[in-house]
Amino acid sequence: MIIVLSPAKSLYNQCPVPFETFSQLDFLPEAEKIISVMKKKKPAQLANLMGISPKLAETNYQRFQAWATPFTPENSWQAVLMFNGDVYQGLKAETFSADEFEIAQQHLRILSGVYGLLKPLDLIQPYRLEMGTSVAIGRKKNLYEFWKAKITTKLNQDFSETGQTVMINLASNEYFSAIDSKKLKARIITPTFKEQKSGQYQMVSFFAKRARGLMSRFIIQNQINDPEEIKAFDLEGYYFNNGLSKGDNWVFTR
Repeated sequence: MIIVLSPAKSLYNQCPVPFETFSQLDFLPEAEKIISVMKKKKPAQLANLMGISPKLAETNYQRFQAWATPFTPENSWQAVLMFNGDVYQGLKAETFSADEFEIAQQHLRILSGVYGLLKPLDLIQPYRLEMGTSVAIGRKKNLYEFWKAKITTKLNQDFSETGQTVMINLASNEYFSAIDSKKLKARIITPTFKEQKSGQYQMVSFFAKRARGLMSRFIIQNQINDPEEIKAFDLEGYYFNNGLSKGDNWVFTR
């Protein structure tokens, strides 16, 4: 199976653990095209476009200006070790063994507004550009239009090459919308996570994001290939709720 995750806005300032193995991007020319557009925007334009504070806009302006190829271990580091948001706090990739990194490299993909589709060990440089940002790239009116066919084709190639037939969708709606699910040659299982409050189950964003990382970690560390085994997920008190689940929309509650 192949797991898809969203990236994170929060990034480490330096690689949290030394790890020598790395891979290169599948979509470097496309990333260069996007960055060339973003480099032309001033901090005030970035603040307006991305809906961020002037301070964050300045940070991201500097990131875009510093972005340069080729990517090497001296100026870049592995994608799964750069992201530091709630999902990645649950994943805790910095604690993976070499074997677990290898499994993640085969089975985990990260969707990205700049890089399209990342393998965990792909070298990247810091950025912030959400998939939903309304920015035109060439003749494409937004990032969804720019990326959808490319990402979907690459995922289908990964499914074909690995013999996998199931996708575990642990991405947000914003990022999963960058995949043309109708053209994806795989069964799509979408787990969601809910908390019990006042006798009702509700999705709480912070906990749901963390749980996506926890489930990814659970799949990788247990080397799960049969999706039914995911129903045994029980980290931090979650359990599969058969009553709330429908079809391939699986609900985990606590």
